[in-house]
Amino acid sequence: MDKADHSGHRDRLRAKYLNNGADSLEPHEILEMLLFYAVPYRNTNDIAKRLLDDFGSLSAVFDASIEMLTDSGLTQNQAVFIKLIPDVTRLYSLDKHNSRRKILSRENIASYLIDKFIGFEEKETILLVLLDAKSKELYCGPVSEGDFKTANISLRKIIHLALNYNASGAILAHNHPSGFAMPSSEDYYATKQIKAALGSVGVELLDHIIVADNDAVSMASSGMLD
Repeated sequence: MDKADHSGHRDRLRAKYLNNGADSLEPHEILEMLLFYAVPYRNTNDIAKRLLDDFGSLSAVFDASIEMLTDSGLTQNQAVFIKLIPDVTRLYSLDKHNSRRKILSRENIASYLIDKFIGFEEKETILLVLLDAKSKELYCGPVSEGDFKTANISLRKIIHLALNYNASGAILAHNHPSGFAMPSSEDYYATKQIKAALGSVGVELLDHIIVADNDAVSMASSGMLD
């Protein structure tokens, strides 16, 4: 009889999730549901509530070590299952945003590059993105710091990277700490020099993105690379 009641409770909780999503669940219900798959024959409600009491929050349960989880009453297998949650979440996020598996285009490159400047808001930094013939990323990294002027940019480094990665295309990006994303005359002049240098080794400069705060301006979309 207890098993039938328990089974019915699991079915009701699954239905709540299926009908209303995870946001409709209380923290202990989320843990309880997860533990269905690691604790098949016991009432996981009490286990979930005990874990939350011991650690204080859902995220703290996931951040706890396997030793801490077993000290809280879980078996090692159950603790490993709980620890998989944050690890899989991290790997999911990295995989989802790993542009080396995605085709970069004018539609998605700006939003991708804005995140690359997190932490560089106070200093002007120049990034180079190299693409293969299918517009998949081969390389993305800083090539210089300081004002975007030809004198401050190592054309030799840019050409070396492009040849080393056997790139077909390149995208430049740099930030304006001033918060104003419009390209300056210096940006335009230096971009022309880099475009010519890359073109001399058969690599097309596809765009130059200017980033400021959460805004970005594409020189290609503005007709400034023609």
